[in-house]
Amino acid sequence: MKRFIPFLKSEPKVAVVRLQGMISASGRGALNEASIAPVLERAFRRGKPVAVALLINSPGGSPVQSALIGQRIRSLAAEMKIPVYAFVEDVAASGGYWLASAADEIWADAASIVGSIGVISSSFGLSGLIEKHGIERRVYTAGKSKSTNDPFLPEKPADVKRLKVVLDQMHDVFKEQITSRRGDKLADQDLFTGEYWIGKQALELGLIDGIGHMMPKMREQYGEKVIFIPYGQKKPFLRRLGAQILGDTIGQIEERSEFSRFGL
Repeated sequence: MKRFIPFLKSEPKVAVVRLQGMISASGRGALNEASIAPVLERAFRRGKPVAVALLINSPGGSPVQSALIGQRIRSLAAEMKIPVYAFVEDVAASGGYWLASAADEIWADAASIVGSIGVISSSFGLSGLIEKHGIERRVYTAGKSKSTNDPFLPEKPADVKRLKVVLDQMHDVFKEQITSRRGDKLADQDLFTGEYWIGKQALELGLIDGIGHMMPKMREQYGEKVIFIPYGQKKPFLRRLGAQILGDTIGQIEERSEFSRFGL
């Protein structure tokens, strides 16, 4: 009945959004701007929250999708004038840390993995394999650079050089994001080598603002009676029943591989 009495003050509400898994433009269950944007819109606009808390557990992925999600968070925070807090669970590395940097404050567990501010490109070279089986690769292009880093052809030094230039440019964009968001909080040392740290070290380096977990921190900030309202992506009906397809299995293997890079 309390909500029907206008002169009584209601308890503060914190919208809680989970950002979990690999960041990718495609793939069932992937974290990307298309899938998370509706969730963020509801979190910021419904119920007049006093803050939005991001629960982050991501080893990274697409730099573009990381940027799109981060920008969506910042735009909504500015429009609605709502502070954003990021809470790192197991890992916020690479693109996962990009998402965390969209918050006004970043908090982590003492054992969380944080950082990996770098860019990576990986693939397989299969030219020897197909040659062994008598398979001939035929590629025809208009434009000398149209076919680069073809995994079915021998690696070319010029292709590798061109790829490294692109990776360096992406790395510069990543560094600009972190320096613009963290500013003077960062330690006076090179934090952009791709190295990662646990929470305690990350705090000393200025990559996070403190050691702490979401519920106690938000209660400390907004009072013991604060109400937490979770927002998340809806799973398709068949997935809720436990049905899986080959694409799901491959995606899970890829995600497991990304998390394992950080010993998780």
